[in-house]
Amino acid sequence: MKVDIWSDIRCPFCYVGKKNFEKALEQFPDKEKIEVTWHSFQLDADLKTQPERNPLEYFAEAKRVSAEQAKEMHNHVSRAGKEAGIEFNFNHQKIANSYRAHLLLQLAATKNLANETEEALFKAQLIDGKNIDDEATLIEIGKSVSLNEDEIKEALVSDDFGMEVTRDMMLARQMGISGVPFFVINDKYGVSGAQPPAAFTEVLENSWKEFSAGDKGLQIIYGGESCDIDGNCD
Repeated sequence: MKVDIWSDIRCPFCYVGKKNFEKALEQFPDKEKIEVTWHSFQLDADLKTQPERNPLEYFAEAKRVSAEQAKEMHNHVSRAGKEAGIEFNFNHQKIANSYRAHLLLQLAATKNLANETEEALFKAQLIDGKNIDDEATLIEIGKSVSLNEDEIKEALVSDDFGMEVTRDMMLARQMGISGVPFFVINDKYGVSGAQPPAAFTEVLENSWKEFSAGDKGLQIIYGGESCDIDGNCD
């Protein structure tokens, strides 16, 4: 059974959602039969990388709130993180565009290393305070999950992987996904946000019952001539 996940490395709730989903999946009896696919969803695509900026000041400015309000919002996310076993470090977070990190993720997906790479990138951005738009940092992260350095360098300037990022974003829009994390189970059920493990357990169990009974998710009743995402028509 398939589980598709859209997320962005800059999103702390995506990391919380990942941890909570993994807790539910770890206790799921048929976990070995669950195929998880990570999809790119870039937040703030026009964001200029500014690693020297004070993260709290930037956040307050971007959200148009006071410093005290920004601090309280961070505290709220930190509490959610602790419940999931994450110690967020917002004070040292780097303001960085995530596009090249998504290119690395697309490479990792071709090597069946997307989950490990997601984890490493989340940790780099949200705990270790690293610049996820820096080539040397991304090479270090990629190598830590056994990706090849030359392939990483090629991926960071790859138009092909860039197209895969665009495909994921377009698919999200077509499905009505406007925020992350977002989980789609068995091509049928959507779970929005960093839900608790119990919520993921419930949807996994219900979806698995349907899947085992022959329900393979979205069913195409009629098929005919059409055009695909690349503009190819048949």
